[in-house]
Amino acid sequence: MNFEGNVTINAPVQKVWEFLTNPDTVSQCAPGLKSVEIVVPDQQFKAVAAIGFGAVSVTFTNDVSFVELNPPERAVVQVHGIAPGSAVDVMSEMKLSEAGNGITELHWKADINVVGTIASLASRMMGGVTKKLTGMFFTCVKGKIES
Repeated sequence: MNFEGNVTINAPVQKVWEFLTNPDTVSQCAPGLKSVEIVVPDQQFKAVAAIGFGAVSVTFTNDVSFVELNPPERAVVQVHGIAPGSAVDVMSEMKLSEAGNGITELHWKADINVVGTIASLASRMMGGVTKKLTGMFFTCVKGKIES
C-alpha cells in the first residue's frame, strides 16, 4: 500500500525537523505506541505498537532505522516489524520546505507491506485504518509543534 500527503505546520523548518526526527518526541503522537527504546542515537530505535483492525488487534515489535538524514530537509525511515504470524515492512520519506513567514510544508509518503495472518484477516480494512491513524498522527504533530 502506498500513502502520501502534505501537511502545513505553523513553525520553522528546523523546529519541525527536530520534533519529527527525535524518537522521544515523535512517539508522543504515534497511535497505539506502547514503548520506544533508542538503540543507536540518530540511527536506530525499537518501537512496540498495537494496531486494531476491527475485532482483530495485533502488537508489532518494530526495528526502525534512519536510512537517510539530510537535515533539515529530508529523512528516509525504514521499519521492519514482527508480530505472531505476521510482519510489516515500511519505507517512509518526509521532505520539509520553508513556505515563508515561519511556516513549514511537510510532504510525506510511505510504502507499507503487510504479510501473514493480519494481512489475510484485515486486508479490506487496512487502507481505511491506516488513513485514520495517519490523520490522528499529523493532527497531534501539528498540535505539539505549534503550541
